[in-house]
Amino acid sequence: TWKWVVGPMFLYLCERLVRFWRSQQKVVITKVVIHPFKTIELQMMKKGFKMEVGQYIFVKCPAVSKLEWHPFTLTSAPEEDYFSIHVRIVGDWTEGLFNACGCDKQEFQEAWKLPKIAVDGPFGTASEDVFSYETVMLVGAGIGVTPFASVLKSVWYKYCHDAINLKLKKIYFYWLCRDTHAFEWFADLLQSLETQMQERNNAEFLSYNIYLTGWDETQATHFVVHHEEEKDVITGLKQKTLYGRPNWENEFKTIAGKHPGSRIGVFLCGPEGLADTLNKQSISNSEADPRGVHFIFNKENF
Repeated sequence: TWKWVVGPMFLYLCERLVRFWRSQQKVVITKVVIHPFKTIELQMMKKGFKMEVGQYIFVKCPAVSKLEWHPFTLTSAPEEDYFSIHVRIVGDWTEGLFNACGCDKQEFQEAWKLPKIAVDGPFGTASEDVFSYETVMLVGAGIGVTPFASVLKSVWYKYCHDAINLKLKKIYFYWLCRDTHAFEWFADLLQSLETQMQERNNAEFLSYNIYLTGWDETQATHFVVHHEEEKDVITGLKQKTLYGRPNWENEFKTIAGKHPGSRIGVFLCGPEGLADTLNKQSISNSEADPRGVHFIFNKENF
């Protein structure tokens, strides 16, 4: 028995030593941004830190807990000179981080008063392969939308600086959420991308659909009254918010018809049930002919 136990224990100790070494490396919080609905954005810098799109890190704040590490998806792009995470305040640890950063105070917080942060990572996910395809479908459900903040930012930077050599030519983005107000920071990002792409006369590069799956009678009435307005009353985007859930069979067939003979990457960050649905649709809508359209499914569950 000891032969089977010694190996895994040795690897576990090595992993703990590496994490301890990483936790001692200096991390500087350069900016704290407070977003609506108790969501904060931490912008940080660390010597030698290199990331790819969609990756995540483990974060420890000794001022809150000396032992707890929590995973957060990176919402910045590799092209930016900092890395960032968005933290929604939903528990004791996140509440402690919120207070430690001085977000509960009205006055301006000095940089030297910000708490020390330890960072372990980054660690890879399936989203890193997004630039391997000419056409991609990005599907984010609820908080699963965070990896695509990094992806969309990076795509835009690459498009602006070297559009000719960028393999990715078309993005279909789907965002399913019960309440868009909880992720207003992401709606702001989409609004910025929408405006910049219109200025460059390439609004077709990114097609996106926002589905509100949880809504009440008040919202429905508001929607009917303001339906004819140019911008959506909930998100402020030109693309109107849709209510309910998407018909995935129709979506896949439509995209397959527009891109015959293509390899289309399907990327999901969401629950297991949605992953099963998209996987089945990817298989059923892929052609047997090697020269036909093929959907390649990649998932990240939470």
